[in-house]
Amino acid sequence: MTMSPHEVQAYVLTYLEALDCQIMERSPAHVTVKLSPEADKALTNRPYYWGFVERTGAPAETMSFTFIFDPDSYQQAIEAAEAKTAQASPDPAQTNGVTNGIPQGEPPKETILGRYFGITPSMPLLGPGRILREEVVYGSRRLQQIFGAAREGGAFVNLFEQAAKRQLRATAPAVYEPWLGVCFKVEFACDLKREELHFLGISLRSGEIIEKFGTKLNRRDLSPRLAENMHVQTAKVSLFDAGAALESHLTNRLLELDYSWAEKAQERLDLELDVLDTYYEAVLREDTPEVESTGNIASGTENVHSNRTPPVPLKNVLDITNAKPIGADVELAAEAVVPIDTETDTEEEKAKQAVIDREAMKLQYETRRTEMIWQYEPKVKVTAISSGMFHLR
Repeated sequence: MTMSPHEVQAYVLTYLEALDCQIMERSPAHVTVKLSPEADKALTNRPYYWGFVERTGAPAETMSFTFIFDPDSYQQAIEAAEAKTAQASPDPAQTNGVTNGIPQGEPPKETILGRYFGITPSMPLLGPGRILREEVVYGSRRLQQIFGAAREGGAFVNLFEQAAKRQLRATAPAVYEPWLGVCFKVEFACDLKREELHFLGISLRSGEIIEKFGTKLNRRDLSPRLAENMHVQTAKVSLFDAGAALESHLTNRLLELDYSWAEKAQERLDLELDVLDTYYEAVLREDTPEVESTGNIASGTENVHSNRTPPVPLKNVLDITNAKPIGADVELAAEAVVPIDTETDTEEEKAKQAVIDREAMKLQYETRRTEMIWQYEPKVKVTAISSGMFHLR
């Protein structure tokens, strides 16, 4: 699923207009807007500033943005405007009363820094007067933020149908009928995906359910303000029962659909799992070499020590008459002469590494199988993305 630049622009403008933002400039490729306080709180992430404004009662200064929906078209328009301006502007050297681009009759404005330090460069424009420029395309961070703010702010609404002018002058008040409207998103997912929106409405007076509730609302003028000379009826159906009735109605509708796509997805899943099992079968069936335990290694070491011959007296070896055998030192010297069996240690390390590799391969197999099931297994997911109370005549 994706959105074209035109669709992104339509969505963003709808959001900005719903929050009473001031549109300063607009073209097919961009829009320049001054945010309303509500939009500024949702999009600029300035909680400390708005906390200060709410505590002190200071006038709020909201930020301004230029949202670019088609970067290529916008850049071409900027370059064309700059070229047109350059052609229309006269040469400063051939202009009467102008020297180096400064009119002779008008002295340059003096600044405090310029008075003490001479000519100072112009400072960048900061603060509320600065207009930030951002590209808002499908997948951009700012568009995701607007999606989130719209979901959070519009998750639940309470709207009233506006009465006609003659009703305002009528002697008897008109009566509103309360309706609960819920927009459900249904996802049919396997290795492919399809989404549907079902906007259902139920009357809290009679329990009547309307499937295309949005069509009923599009023909009416709705406002969050209760109109004059209007009366709201008391609901006979609780919100809990109304929500359960809408869920049951949608479930019955989903049971009537054709689920041949799910059977085909299950067949593809079985085929992929067979290929995966065949690939890992040879690896997982390999014989793992046995590793000797620490106890066996220790007992082998003891046998080596026990089979050693006692140390030969130093007198007999060197034929020194006054020499005496030194028991501990001779024992250590004899132990140093015993060769280390490196071949046994190498085989044990190889066996241990083989066990580690086998466990890693088994974990990899289980992970791949879980991912394959998650990707191909058919499933239906229903989510309530927005809801509201609608008081209609």
